Amino acid sequence: MQVKQKLSAVVVSLVFAFSAAGISFATEQPPPPPEMDAWLKAARLGSYDTAPQDWAEIGRMAEKEGEVIIYSASSRMAKVAKKFMEKYPAIKVTSYDLGSVKTIEKTIREQDAKLYSADIITTGGSGQVVHELWAKNRLVNFVPDTHAAQIPKEYQEPVLVRVLEAVVFMYNGEVYPDAPPVKNIWEYTEPKYKGKVVLKDPMQSLTNFMGVATLVQHADELAAAYKNHTGKELKLSEGVPDAGYEFLYRLMHNDIVITKSGSKSAAASGKAGQKNPPAFFGAMTYYRYNFSKGLVNKLVVDLDPVAKIIYPTYMGIARQAPHPNAAKLFIAYLLGSTEITADTKLEPPYKEGKSGELLQGLSYYYEPGSKSPRDNVPLPKGGEAWPNMKAWTVDPMFMWKEGPKVRDFWIQESSM
Repeated sequence: MQVKQKLSAVVVSLVFAFSAAGISFATEQPPPPPEMDAWLKAARLGSYDTAPQDWAEIGRMAEKEGEVIIYSASSRMAKVAKKFMEKYPAIKVTSYDLGSVKTIEKTIREQDAKLYSADIITTGGSGQVVHELWAKNRLVNFVPDTHAAQIPKEYQEPVLVRVLEAVVFMYNGEVYPDAPPVKNIWEYTEPKYKGKVVLKDPMQSLTNFMGVATLVQHADELAAAYKNHTGKELKLSEGVPDAGYEFLYRLMHNDIVITKSGSKSAAASGKAGQKNPPAFFGAMTYYRYNFSKGLVNKLVVDLDPVAKIIYPTYMGIARQAPHPNAAKLFIAYLLGSTEITADTKLEPPYKEGKSGELLQGLSYYYEPGSKSPRDNVPLPKGGEAWPNMKAWTVDPMFMWKEGPKVRDFWIQESSM
């Protein structure tokens, strides 16, 4: 096997920042310690967050606090912060772009040292957010009651989803203008795709790792897809436990191209003027580069057994946040105006004009490949394929319990 990019042992250790002795599979929050409970009571959070929420009082207290500090996996959050400060000039916003792995690692490290600097934590990484942050009282869920009726329960609990995104396969639409070159996911493991599947290193990206692990989780569906494609039962390689790991094994041994950058991976597939471009596996949000950077990627909309793997990006209020009311106000801003309905006409540029006023903080994530957790926000132009793509959703429990095994398998096979 030939892997084009060596894995980083340091990053691998951060992806799963726990030891075997410390793993907890709790799915409920334990009672808060006294100092946290006192903070929850003062901030009207947790069990003290009783309806209705007084938004006039929240706004007044937010301006009195005068600041909100965000640990984020998104570089775009700094642009949201700037827009928020234009609307609320009395509140200073500082957003730290840490990436998904470092957002979680920094939160844990600081809180273990009794340092409570952050107000909002927003990142992906289902297993770590739910089990390592929320279930260990490092993160408090907060759902604005102004938006609650528009958000399905599964996106409100245990931690509020800020935006839904997906991992997909893309191909060069200039070379293949009429139809995707593949219909079955196992085709990417065949000789015709040897050295021609590009993705960002899953050990450096929780997004891609969640996609890889979710494929492994669905072993039965992958086995059925293999039979659909070949007419034969799948034979496992020596030491490989099931069809999920077998798919990963064959993909990795087909000389996949590993990069440090999702955008470069997308460009490798979608750059115009190519004759023999590779396929791209990664975040669907890179489809936006068709509109901003001239790429010609297309989505594999109909793929057996699955076309997209949905992963949530969460947001919550950090334990003992120094500015909890400003955090509440910012979380509501990230969800967009309650004036938006399913019939609202939103026109690009989405960050400006009436559309920008309505979308608010959501405007920087309103793009093909992203979906609001609100069921009444229309899809952006270019994102119409979302409801037509068969999907699996990342399972936080599987990520937490089985993720280390997938990680170890990846590291083992990439070293061969």
